[in-house]
Amino acid sequence: MLFGITLGAVAAVWVVSRTFIVVSERHAVVKERLGKPEGVLKPGFHFMLPIFDRAAYTQEMREQAIDVPPQMCITKDNIQVEVDGIVYVQVMDPLKASYEVSDYRQAAINLAMTTMRSEVGKLTLEETFAERDKINDSIVKEIDKDSAKWGIKVRRYEVKNLAPSAAVVHTLEKQMEAERQKRAAITISGGQKEAKILVSEGEMTQSINLSEGEKQKRINEANGRAAEIRLIADATANANQLVAEAIQTPGGEVAVKVQLSEQYIHELGRVLDGADVTVVPQGIAQMRGFFEAMAQVTAATASTVKEEG
Repeated sequence: MLFGITLGAVAAVWVVSRTFIVVSERHAVVKERLGKPEGVLKPGFHFMLPIFDRAAYTQEMREQAIDVPPQMCITKDNIQVEVDGIVYVQVMDPLKASYEVSDYRQAAINLAMTTMRSEVGKLTLEETFAERDKINDSIVKEIDKDSAKWGIKVRRYEVKNLAPSAAVVHTLEKQMEAERQKRAAITISGGQKEAKILVSEGEMTQSINLSEGEKQKRINEANGRAAEIRLIADATANANQLVAEAIQTPGGEVAVKVQLSEQYIHELGRVLDGADVTVVPQGIAQMRGFFEAMAQVTAATASTVKEEG
């Protein structure tokens, strides 16, 4: 009796669970009747025929982010890079998503990986880093062509990581180090060149300044000597003028002769004092005539003075 009641209760629960179904928001349920798709149940309360109807598939209608596992790709310049990403898909037709493909999520992943290898193979390593947006757009377009028949829509694709192999990284590091050393050498050589230019310009300026100073010095000295010569010439001219005027005065000529006689006697005495041998005039008559002339000049000078007095 108790077994019969329990069995009846279980049967009642099973019938109720098969008769009524509640579809939650953001989901869609594909209903089958006798093994054939009958339709899609939208969110809400629905009635089903026990034994004949069943909820065959439940599809997520929201946009889904699916991780694409990392894979090794070869670039156009034969460099291995490891690439992974995320593909965003959304079910647009629950019937196609249920019957046209066994697992649309796995199919999207496989298609994304295949397309990724193809797109990376079209680019060099440098381009793969610089053109991520282009890669993402190309993958979306390629996946979307095939995913439409599965009843899903590929919204976007994002490359998460793009890493070259360890050997490539080591090579790139050496290349970058060489590039840094090259730039440092260029900078140092440029600085040395600039320093040499500045030093040479400074030396040139110094030489020009020294030559200009020397030139000005010589000009000043020449001007000084010229001025000195002019002053001496003017003084000599003035002295000669005064002497000439003095000679024109009464007794001037006699005074000049007396002056010349005194200078002669003075110079002759200086010569005799400084000579190592005895100097004797060549003609005694000449000496005699000289002294007689001196006496006459003296007498003439005295008489002139008396007349003037």
